[in-house]
Amino acid sequence: MSDAADQERVRRSARRVGLWVGAASAVVIAAGVGILLIIMSATSRPERGGDDDGPWGERDNDHIVVDVDRIVPWIVVLGIIGVALLSLVAWYAARTSVRPLALALRAQRNFVSDASHELRTPLTALSARIQLLQRRHEHGDPIDDTIRDLRRNAAVMDDVLTDLLLSAEAEAIAPPAPTDVVACARAAADSLEPLARAQNVTIVLEAATAPLARVPAVTLTRLIVALVDNAIQHSPDGAAVHVAVGASARFVELRVRDDGDGIAPPDRDRVFERFARGDETGRRRGFGLGLALVREMATRYGGTVIVEATSPSGTTFLARLPQS
Repeated sequence: MSDAADQERVRRSARRVGLWVGAASAVVIAAGVGILLIIMSATSRPERGGDDDGPWGERDNDHIVVDVDRIVPWIVVLGIIGVALLSLVAWYAARTSVRPLALALRAQRNFVSDASHELRTPLTALSARIQLLQRRHEHGDPIDDTIRDLRRNAAVMDDVLTDLLLSAEAEAIAPPAPTDVVACARAAADSLEPLARAQNVTIVLEAATAPLARVPAVTLTRLIVALVDNAIQHSPDGAAVHVAVGASARFVELRVRDDGDGIAPPDRDRVFERFARGDETGRRRGFGLGLALVREMATRYGGTVIVEATSPSGTTFLARLPQS
């Protein structure tokens, strides 16, 4: 969202709060004055006296007497009630006025958390590439292919940052161009290959067809990277992570299966919540954001992601995305 849009949103909130406070304060004051007038009318009495009688002896009832001793306690009580009500009005106004700021701060925290998490995997892969490059350089082995891989990892980081910034704009999403799901799955597997090799895990891509999805390529690659990275973390040594691409009538179906210990029943839905973590069974400490971001990316473009199956012998995640 642009600065001008943010400022307009704050101005609208300020106008709304100002009108609400003015109206509520007027109602409270008018009600207090009305009640006080009613009490004064009920407790007053006509003035008695002889000097004010008319020329023919009639009583002048235009003057009334108000007993101050009886009115003062009511004034004090009404004043206390008025202060309490105006305090409630002020509290609600303050809460409403800072709501845009709270939303902005939450969006900022979410962006920082998301960016930190999303850059963590490509940075780890980049570090692994650099270590491989250093070893090859020390042994005099060819390094041209490793340099190309480093450039590709750096490009992935740039794409991830661009996609995060576009997502943070919170504006209407234009219909994306059709994306080759198999190509994105292959790119994700290539970027995670150093991490998988370091953990003695193999990534197996299974694709009977090459469907197209209505999801931007960068976003789809991020989604697959997050699912595969999660599977790698929870796979034992020598295991394989299977990535299967298929299609149904209207959706592309992407399944990622690992051979880990499975997910406890209470955690099957909670794993998609932000900062929700189960037992730390992965090799790297997780921050509870990866699967939450996967669900956000899928739902943003009309898709879903679920735990399709889980048991002590492994877990399968199913992402269904609109097909082009």
